[in-house]
Amino acid sequence: MSEPVPGPVRGPAREVAVVAFARSEPVADSADTSEVEMVMPVLHDVLAQTGLKARDIGFTCSGSSDYLAGRAFSFTMALDGVGAWPPISESHVEMDGAWALYEAWVKILTGEADTALVYAYGKSSPGDLREVLTRQLDPYYLAPLWPDSVALAALQAQALYDAGLTGDRELAAIGARSRGGADTGPGRQVVGPLRTGDCPPVVDGAVAVVLAAGDTARRLTGRPAWIRGLDHRIEAHGLGVRDLTDSPSTRLAAERAGAFDAPVDLAELHAPFSSQEVVLRRALRLDDPGSTVRINPSGGALAANPVMAAGLIRVGEAAAAIRRGESDRALAHATSGPCLQQNLVAVLEGER
Repeated sequence: MSEPVPGPVRGPAREVAVVAFARSEPVADSADTSEVEMVMPVLHDVLAQTGLKARDIGFTCSGSSDYLAGRAFSFTMALDGVGAWPPISESHVEMDGAWALYEAWVKILTGEADTALVYAYGKSSPGDLREVLTRQLDPYYLAPLWPDSVALAALQAQALYDAGLTGDRELAAIGARSRGGADTGPGRQVVGPLRTGDCPPVVDGAVAVVLAAGDTARRLTGRPAWIRGLDHRIEAHGLGVRDLTDSPSTRLAAERAGAFDAPVDLAELHAPFSSQEVVLRRALRLDDPGSTVRINPSGGALAANPVMAAGLIRVGEAAAAIRRGESDRALAHATSGPCLQQNLVAVLEGER
């Protein structure tokens, strides 16, 4: 008899909020900057917003990829930017920083910490990102064929075209909105049907957020962005057994996080390719009649996509909008893997 699948942590007795958010300016090439030098200004900024010192943080969690750095345990070097002595409670995920935030959130819910520092960074410029990301593929059937990340996204886009779910005009409009109205189309075709305006720029960058529980959060900021629900799910590894025009894992994560319990007024979607926004909007019911939700007012991953940081940036941007009073209930989404393989959804609200 199989064990019951545990449900998500939702509606907890202990409230947890995002109380600070900082990100670096994305740059096309950070060859003159180490990971530590990239992370430190962001960490100093996010802590200064709360008045906390590194020693005041109960738990620290980071997200990055050794494949981008080209060396094992590279994340330990970035810890110099935090200060690991005296010893701190620390963890790391080989994922986008949004998943590090999930671990930190659970840590606070269990009562093991009252505050958490979450940060992520990615330096994509030193290598060929399209080749590096093939390491995420099934090692027996897909990886030996070396389909790169853009080619796989184009495969997904073509499936949407063939199903009549999108076209050149809609994708060009998404690219223009994400880049602040800049003319992105039709542009040069990269891998058909995707064009340059449908693909994210390769950039380096870092991000950090601070989480806090209950009254601690209220003390640290005037308007905490409360995490009301958070869940993540994964699609099958084999692309051949998936419907690339849909994202059931995103829909399930949103349902379990409570995204459909009430309308949201803002959605930060981690859609590195314009066609993926089409998939996500349908899965998250953002195209329902009468919907007035603002999608990616920050520009999203199409404007800047620092790998391993872009998902956490979506959570941070949604939280920042709430803290500024520009949103009351926001949804944040993060993804990892080819063709929206892994998906995380967070629901954030302002003070009731």
